Amino acid sequence: MNYSIRFKLSCAFTLFGILLTVLIGYYAYATSRSMLLSAAERDLLTATQVLGRNLQSSLANATQDLRLLYSLPQTRNLVERAGKNRAAEEASELAETFSNLLKLHPQYLQIRLIGTAEHGLERVRVERDGQQLVRSSAAQLQEKAHLPYVFQARTLPPGSVYLSPITINHELGAHSGLNQPTITLSSPLASSANPNSTSDLMVLNIGLNQLFQQLQSDLPPHYQVFLSNELGDILIHPDASQTFGFDGGRRILLQDSFPAVADLLLGSQLAIKSRSTQDQSLVASFVRLQLDEHDTQRFVILGLAQPAAFIVSDAHQLGWGIAKVVAILSLLTVLLAALTARAITRPLHQMMVSIKGFARDRSVLELPVLRSDELGQLARSFHDMQLKILEQLNELQASRNALVHLAQHDPLTGLPNRRCFFERLEHAIANARRSGKPLAVLFVDLDHFKQINDHLGHGIGDQVLQTIARQLSSITREVDTVARLGGDEFVILLEHFEQTKDILQIVQKLHERFQSSLLIDGHELNIRASIGVSLYPRDGISAEQLLQFADSAMYSAKNSGRNTYTFHYGGEY
Repeated sequence: MNYSIRFKLSCAFTLFGILLTVLIGYYAYATSRSMLLSAAERDLLTATQVLGRNLQSSLANATQDLRLLYSLPQTRNLVERAGKNRAAEEASELAETFSNLLKLHPQYLQIRLIGTAEHGLERVRVERDGQQLVRSSAAQLQEKAHLPYVFQARTLPPGSVYLSPITINHELGAHSGLNQPTITLSSPLASSANPNSTSDLMVLNIGLNQLFQQLQSDLPPHYQVFLSNELGDILIHPDASQTFGFDGGRRILLQDSFPAVADLLLGSQLAIKSRSTQDQSLVASFVRLQLDEHDTQRFVILGLAQPAAFIVSDAHQLGWGIAKVVAILSLLTVLLAALTARAITRPLHQMMVSIKGFARDRSVLELPVLRSDELGQLARSFHDMQLKILEQLNELQASRNALVHLAQHDPLTGLPNRRCFFERLEHAIANARRSGKPLAVLFVDLDHFKQINDHLGHGIGDQVLQTIARQLSSITREVDTVARLGGDEFVILLEHFEQTKDILQIVQKLHERFQSSLLIDGHELNIRASIGVSLYPRDGISAEQLLQFADSAMYSAKNSGRNTYTFHYGGEY
């Protein structure tokens, strides 16, 4: 006698009614566990925001200390004597003030007064050396004009504060701060002769580890602290081997362990709750902190985490009680499965295997589509659904690939955009650092391009940009990168050279190509370009420096009459 699937399922549901207690017990356990985790996430988020405010407050206090040192009489007296014999008395008093401030703030590693003359020679330097405070003698003072916290701070108005990125301090003679994570604050002091110009710099080095040891003193011991820069590079991690990977040529990113952090890095959110990718063993919260009020691109991601097992430990006792009930009811489940397996479970198991295979690798497995009962109808419906899902997934993947390409490339020329160029440049720098081979960054700016837009229209201008993009790509090698920054500005990354002089040949070839006229939509146009070149490692060791110096060299070419090329520092190679 054939029974319908409805009759079979009705009998099964009647028998499985006794398992309702299992569902209730599991729901109670899962709910309690979920509530504990949610409460912990809220607490973590609150603690993270408080820790973030404390961090910002600590940096603000450091800024106030820097400005206090700026306003001291002995500081002003010493600055006014910058051009005369050194005022030993004022220098000693200022060094004593530095020492007192270091004693009050364990997180301060070094305080200096640096003159802008004599290549940024230090005038007064007091720093930590273990448990002692050391004032450097005149022979130990160093020139610092080549460091960003000096040459960038000099461009700020007097009284402003420059906040450096968090880096490992490799400066010679840094004592306790050597090879330690450091934040550097520097403030330019007004010249006595010209209040609008800078005569000296007050510089304060803060130890990141010491700062966070102080900030963590009120946190529970099981809390774990994470910190990354604006690129996601880990600066603080429970595992010290995961920190400052970029200092050793590696990229260890926080978003790899906590994918939700990517939203903070992109600026779409200010605070998030997250789980780690390793079996979600950590519950965490992260906030985006703006440390430099003058630079919106300078921020850090601060996070707190704690083990999920620690959070849900209170739910374990309830879980044991529920487990006993589940064990008893499991025996009934075995008996019920034995009665219904032959009639029901075989086709259902077949569909389950098909579903898992489809979910795992999108493979369409055999289904009982030839059955004439409700299971056959279900199998046929699921088979049709698989085919439609596959079609939609293929369309979605194609759209996703297009979006990824659009995010990395200029829509007008198809060249890589600024973001893609910086990623390739940073990767090329890392390779060049390991291989010792040079590389070059070319900044190409079209001369008088605005006149083309004004006289012939933007349509012709767009065709010119597209033609120039094709020419630049054809001149360079496949291993090189040609990108468009915007407007009529292009940049070229040249790498994998054995000698620096080989770069000059490509620059000359590029310059010669711009001497030919272009036929655009019936218009014969003479498109010329000014080219600036910076070399690694001669001109800079970071992507920002190389691009900045190439841009500066390009403007030198503009000032030299346009339609030429200029190397940074005026040399060729």
